[in-house]
Amino acid sequence: MSIELIVIVLAAVVAAAAAAAGLPTARRRRLRRRFGPEYERALGEYASRREAERVLAARERRYRDLDIRDLPAETKTKYEAAWAALQERFVESPTDAVAEADALITRVMHDRGYPTEERTVRMDILSVVYSRHLDRYRQAHEIERLGAAGKASTEDLRQALLHHRTLFDDLLGRAPDATSPSRGS
Repeated sequence: MSIELIVIVLAAVVAAAAAAAGLPTARRRRLRRRFGPEYERALGEYASRREAERVLAARERRYRDLDIRDLPAETKTKYEAAWAALQERFVESPTDAVAEADALITRVMHDRGYPTEERTVRMDILSVVYSRHLDRYRQAHEIERLGAAGKASTEDLRQALLHHRTLFDDLLGRAPDATSPSRGS
């Protein structure tokens, strides 16, 4: 073998090794960007970074396999009217209104093609696209649980409803309007 050929082969091996070493870093950056705070949550939840990243990548694959569709305008209008009605019921029954908000989100998810069989599966799939809302969505679920036990204040329940509203708006494909009177409770 000539020296030139040895140098070329060594250069190719070094380049391949450098590229292989960079793949985990690129994957990590992509997952952090995609999942945001959910990435850090996964790191704390699983035994290793590798396992957490494997789980997040599996969520992405599962999401890609779904047939997620936009809602027709008339369906969006129906859901917006349902939201307005539950906001009105909040005054009389805040705990029930928060539970209804969660159920409404689940119906929207179902109509769009998301899995809705159990809460953990819903959260996992939502984390792929709506990761910035999940901490607040989890907080809303905790407040809902406390409310059902009679341990949440009306203000807590109002916050839960606002947390639900943010995800609801995103699922409908609407940018929330901060000046809209229907944003609050």
